Amino acid sequence: MARRYELNDAAWELISDLVSLEQKTGRPRSDDRLMLNGILWVLCSGAAWRDMPERFGPWSTVYQRFRDWRDNGIFDRVLERLHIRLNQDGLIDLDTWMIDSTAIRATRAASGAGKKGGPTNR
Repeated sequence: MARRYELNDAAWELISDLVSLEQKTGRPRSDDRLMLNGILWVLCSGAAWRDMPERFGPWSTVYQRFRDWRDNGIFDRVLERLHIRLNQDGLIDLDTWMIDSTAIRATRAASGAGKKGGPTNR
């Protein structure tokens, strides 16, 4: 049974070929499933990388794997595969497909203008 924010066996089988790359030389690679579970734990919990539980291994290794997969487009390919699978199963409405959207209004002070009624920046 998967813990909170971790992939179950069926979910892992669906994407394992995308994230588990074959390595021929060098230091033995840390378990990709464990690294992905660590990434999901941090992203879902909102905690800092350094606060990640030790069961995932060193936080710096998990963060480096996150950066590598992000830069190589692995997460885009995973999302595309999940999108196709949901569409095949009829579980997605293509008119409302989106990840997340947030808009935060910046204050005047964020652009260096200073607060209303406060001292002016020169």
